[in-house]
Amino acid sequence: MVTDDIDILLVEDNHGDVHLVERSFTARELPGTLHAVQTGDEALDWLYRRNDFADAPRPDLVLLDLNLPATSGHTVLEAIKTDPVLKQIPVTILTSSRAEDDLTEAYESYANACLIKPVDPDEFADRIQAFVDFWVSTATLPPASETE
Repeated sequence: MVTDDIDILLVEDNHGDVHLVERSFTARELPGTLHAVQTGDEALDWLYRRNDFADAPRPDLVLLDLNLPATSGHTVLEAIKTDPVLKQIPVTILTSSRAEDDLTEAYESYANACLIKPVDPDEFADRIQAFVDFWVSTATLPPASETE
């Protein structure tokens, strides 16, 4: 079942990569609403609906960069996957790292998938489309938690 009413939280500090993801959504008319934050602290505030994000929608999916300033993507992933309410949200790691240690650590911290950022913008858009197609058209997302 394809739905346009999903919320995707992109946590990415690279403005170029944010632009590429946003452009992929617009140019390819991908379903869902994309929300972007630039730091791990902003991501945690969004997820816990604190500070400037008190009214933020609960994301159905998180697309998370590992290499963030200050609070790292690894810390954000750990916070999500150890929280009884947030842990059901699928998290896909968006990274330029091909280091086995980074990928192993992400999966050991219960990332649902890792997506390596291609250098080519068209290939990047293809990966974003495949990510959205899978999570929106193929997989069944968990229902929102009753304890929210």
